[in-house]
Amino acid sequence: MKELEIIQKFYDLIKWYIPILNRLPQSYKFTLGERITTGLYDFLEALVTAQYSQEKINLLEGLNGKLNIIRYQTRLLLDFGLMSIKRHEYISKLLEEIGSDLGGWIKHQKRNRVNP
Repeated sequence: MKELEIIQKFYDLIKWYIPILNRLPQSYKFTLGERITTGLYDFLEALVTAQYSQEKINLLEGLNGKLNIIRYQTRLLLDFGLMSIKRHEYISKLLEEIGSDLGGWIKHQKRNRVNP
């Protein structure tokens, strides 16, 4: 089931990313680090909520913007020299996969709404 796959991918992303954010210097940990952490948890919560919602499309479409915010915040970590290029490439790839999965889930829901 596509929904479960995207949820598992995002769960795994959080498990990988949070320890990195927890090691940020204090001046970033409680600003950018906290914002990214909150965004990650909120995104996971929204995915799980969408899985059980009757009206998934609005929830899922709202997640596209949230995913882009996470991408930009992650890029800031790289630009501030707080994340290696290798780690940034890895997380960017994961976020791209999650974005593709999210787009597929949205398309699937739209097809089902038009052709029940």
